Amino acid sequence: MYKIAITTGDKKGIGKELVKKALDILKPERENVLIIGEKVDVDYDFLPADIENNGEFCYKSLEIACKLAKDNKIKGLVTAPVSKLELNKAGYNFNGQTEVIESLLAKDNQKAQMLFIADGLRVMLLTRHLALKDISLNKDEIIFQAEILNDFLKEKCGIKSPKIGLCALNPHAGENGILGDEELKILNPAVEILKSKNINITFPISADALFARVGREYLSGKVTSYDAILACYHDQGLCPVKALAFDKAVNTTIGLDIIRTSPSSGTAYDIAGKGIANPNSMIEAIKLALELSK
Repeated sequence: MYKIAITTGDKKGIGKELVKKALDILKPERENVLIIGEKVDVDYDFLPADIENNGEFCYKSLEIACKLAKDNKIKGLVTAPVSKLELNKAGYNFNGQTEVIESLLAKDNQKAQMLFIADGLRVMLLTRHLALKDISLNKDEIIFQAEILNDFLKEKCGIKSPKIGLCALNPHAGENGILGDEELKILNPAVEILKSKNINITFPISADALFARVGREYLSGKVTSYDAILACYHDQGLCPVKALAFDKAVNTTIGLDIIRTSPSSGTAYDIAGKGIANPNSMIEAIKLALELSK
């Protein structure tokens, strides 16, 4: 069994370059790593995805990796970036790799969760790739997702009593209903139930105040006030994460039977083939996948 498989991602992007640079720097044990997709000039085992169409190639690479996971031949997965547009052009109607992996691996009502990790800074998204106008919070879903996060922090991060900070959806946490009632009708009731289950989560905190506090702590090297933050939507969580730790942030999929990690960068078509792509986030993604896939 390999510890991790690494997909090379979009054919037109910087995936192959990131994988090569990261492996050349990290030099993980050869028996721990399998590369899937395009051939990379490194001395690790390789499985090709011999498909011409770029979007189909991206999907099939993930399909191969997930089949290996189901067959217990890999413990974890690292994915180089792919284009959502390329996937959809090829007929695979997914909003991202997280959704593809969920469709291929989820069982028994499992749902993939998107958690970004940069050392002690951890931010999970309650909703992912949705238009802002389509964002809708659900009490039961919040409870379900917070429980997955709490279990991950305990089981994979070794934190005995995790502290979770919850972002409000509305400015100023809704100002007691003046600026929106989602805090009163959805978020607060979810927190009450989570607290009754002995999960240490805050009532909704205005996101700007929450990230300002945690950001200061993170940048000064202090232990942050919360072991993880739950953000209500994509940019609410990812704007501060990428501002604080772009080169270190790792997109981590939890809630399935295996851990998947991915660098925070995109396909970067504009610099593909130029040899100038920064591998730092891919290095962190491989390190984290090896660490969590024990």
